[in-house]
Amino acid sequence: MTETVLSEDVAEGVRQITMNRPDRRNALDRATYQGLINALAAADADAGVRAIVLTGAGGCFTSGNDIKDFAAAAATGVGARIAIDFLNAISTAKKPIVAAVEGFAVGIGTTMLLHCDLAFAGKGASFRLPFVALGLCPEGGSSYLLPLIAGSKRAAELLMLGEIFSPEVAQEAGLLNAVTEVGEALPLAIEKAKALAALPPQSVALTKLLLKRGSAAATAETIATEARHFGERLMSAEAQAAFAAFLMKR
Repeated sequence: MTETVLSEDVAEGVRQITMNRPDRRNALDRATYQGLINALAAADADAGVRAIVLTGAGGCFTSGNDIKDFAAAAATGVGARIAIDFLNAISTAKKPIVAAVEGFAVGIGTTMLLHCDLAFAGKGASFRLPFVALGLCPEGGSSYLLPLIAGSKRAAELLMLGEIFSPEVAQEAGLLNAVTEVGEALPLAIEKAKALAALPPQSVALTKLLLKRGSAAATAETIATEARHFGERLMSAEAQAAFAAFLMKR
């Protein structure tokens, strides 16, 4: 069976973590979430790793949660605990994380960027936060962090309407550092990660800690609160109807 998450050292001090379900546009099922959690923990614990690059295989970042997997989880009452574990892992990682986005960044594929220290996307990237349309609610601390960086009106537009938006809008909203030519996001992310890896590691780690200090407690509390509501919404008739419609369309 193909690994759904790949982890490799691509330069001195730089660990690349790749979501690897290209046939499903790197949709995140429970196995992929666990792979990401394990890869982040291993990178954080490895003294030889000074920066992490997060990307997706096959020219796509991630199309978000695997709806089939989520529908099954809701039907059995399992819920979305593994996704929350991943969000807790990425939001508290000590090493700097640099995201490289091409193709789709949907749902958690967008909200996880709020926890990356740097993020770059190719011009062909497409972003969406479709939680309301799926009968769900925001996750990943986005209901707190997105208004903080994008402003309340832009956050309401992106989270409530759930429309597709461009990398230029994502940059304007504070989700990206820069927009590159198509296919150039990963080389740029690796270049920036190499620059981070060349700096004094304790200073980098302390700077990241201090940058997050003011929002860390509120972010953790918001992730937990959103998770509670998300779990309830996952079991709702609205969400089940939206999942069924999505799967029928597929």
